[in-house]
Amino acid sequence: MESSLATPPPLARHIRDLRQSRNLTLADLAAASTISRASLSRIENGEVSPTADTLAKLSTALRLPISHLISPLESRFQALVPRDAQPVYHDASHGFHRRNVSPPSADLQIELVEATLEPDAHISYDHPSVPGHEHHFVLLEGTLHITVDGGTHSLGPGDCLRYRLHGVSEFRAGPDGARYLLALA
Repeated sequence: MESSLATPPPLARHIRDLRQSRNLTLADLAAASTISRASLSRIENGEVSPTADTLAKLSTALRLPISHLISPLESRFQALVPRDAQPVYHDASHGFHRRNVSPPSADLQIELVEATLEPDAHISYDHPSVPGHEHHFVLLEGTLHITVDGGTHSLGPGDCLRYRLHGVSEFRAGPDGARYLLALA
């Protein structure tokens, strides 16, 4: 019986391509991201899917917004992005779903992300991938407590939190979960 290697999923290939385009070895990226070389290899081979924490560490090491890891930068943007063409990321271990409504583009500055946190879900990031990155955060449903650079904000539906991210950030959904839009500039 013949065995064949499955083609890595697009996220795995994209992470590998980003690493290689920067002339980094797996060991280099492991050192910069604090993710083991073995784990990086498994991610790039499509054997495991990276968690939100892992994506945050990779984006910091590569100095790219997480959205650039999830979907490749469009060299030429299309005006209409149908829902089924919007890249989706799911981290079951953290109850986190993220859809790049308006994927990153070389020609446009703003990106739009829709995300959902399951009830009582919690995610945190030790460092911003791009220090000073501008965020405009609008809660659509549920409740959410966001800690940004040491200050905690409690949001209800329709509330907007605007900030430039320089340090630690943390997101805690309430008992009904949370659905939000995030504009990144």
